[in-house]
Amino acid sequence: MTLDVDLIVLGTGSAAQSVAFPCREAGWSVTVVDSDPFGGTCSLRGCDPKKVLVGVSELVDWGRRMQGKGLSAPAPALAWSEMLRFKRTFVDDVPAAMDQSFKDAGMLTVHGRARFVDSTSLRVGDETYVGNHVVIAAGARHAPLGIAGEEYLTTSTGFLELDELPRRVSFVGGGYIAFEFAHIAARGGAAVSILDRGERPLQRFDADLVAQLVQITRDLGVDVHVSMSVTGIEKRGDELVVHGRGGEEMREVVAADLVVHAAGRVPEVDDLDLEVAGVARAESGGVAVNEYLQSVSNPAVYAAGDAVASGGLPLTPVAGMQGRIVAANLLNGNTRTPNYVGIPTVVFTTPPLARVGLDEATARARGLRFTTHHADTSGWYSSRRVALAHTGFKTLVEDGTERVLGAHLLGVQAEEIVNIFALAVRKGLSAHDLKDMVFAYPTSASDIGYMV
Repeated sequence: MTLDVDLIVLGTGSAAQSVAFPCREAGWSVTVVDSDPFGGTCSLRGCDPKKVLVGVSELVDWGRRMQGKGLSAPAPALAWSEMLRFKRTFVDDVPAAMDQSFKDAGMLTVHGRARFVDSTSLRVGDETYVGNHVVIAAGARHAPLGIAGEEYLTTSTGFLELDELPRRVSFVGGGYIAFEFAHIAARGGAAVSILDRGERPLQRFDADLVAQLVQITRDLGVDVHVSMSVTGIEKRGDELVVHGRGGEEMREVVAADLVVHAAGRVPEVDDLDLEVAGVARAESGGVAVNEYLQSVSNPAVYAAGDAVASGGLPLTPVAGMQGRIVAANLLNGNTRTPNYVGIPTVVFTTPPLARVGLDEATARARGLRFTTHHADTSGWYSSRRVALAHTGFKTLVEDGTERVLGAHLLGVQAEEIVNIFALAVRKGLSAHDLKDMVFAYPTSASDIGYMV
């Protein structure tokens, strides 16, 4: 059987939802297709469940830090199985609820993996679906590493489903996932290691603040290896042995009970048969799009979220923004383009690391003249009050205009404070604007005037 519709959306995450619902509200017939449980990465196996675990881990750390500073009860301990049960209360009902929300809006929901059979037709199982337009918003998957024993790696999805925390956990890669999950696992009592092939981890973030976070992580008991390329995973009885190369040296790096893939993600489009639809791919692996998020080679196809080859950071708010733009361009013609200025990003460690806007190297490369404000804030009231030993900030302020170009934060509530700096960067506010603001005191936001 063949079914014709106005729009086929591949995926059911933030980008897909932001396209599908507006188009359906405008009267279009819409079919949504997903081979994974409905809801997308963020709701089911990413941001939302992760932040539940981070919240518990943060409370444990806070309680331990405050021992002898007003707390005299035994230090709190992380109860893994109870935490996972709590986490599941946020995710277990999402797939059915999301499926029903699409149906309630009058959309057809299809469970299965799609592949193109011509420019706008897709095959799912035994059925063919033909759309006037197709939006690819199928998310991302873990990047293949091409190493021996790769099949022994556990994904971040698997980590979030562990009924029990293994005694020894290693993370291959040194990005968001590695540091966030390492902080949780270490506070849960596991012996944890991070193995990163770069000279320093978290390359997107300010080097000085990353150095502080690495020290925090090591103080937590995590063994952080840098300049270490993992070359293979070997199973020996009940344990896994990670092999790596540091410089010219090949060696066994660590033995673990669980090794987690934390070495990056790629657009999940490889098996869509894009070439059959004439949909070009970029070197980065995603769909090559123009400024309107439209395929450069097939005008009936658009892409949003992790499927896009270039643009903003692979973040849920960015995916949602891109989805809304695609919906507007489908309904009204190509008039809207995404604005990636002033989008913040956060590593949810304890304390969190956050950034928005330009770093020093990028600002210099653009020929901007600016002043860098940088300080270790561990002696500031806001850090001492919660017994944080390593905190800091770095801000970039343009000479002359006093425009805030970028902000980099490590400390209590950095994940919230960065949003104020994001507003400044996105709207062109000046350091004077921030200094002139009267903030509630004492709050983390009241430190902002001293940062610029």
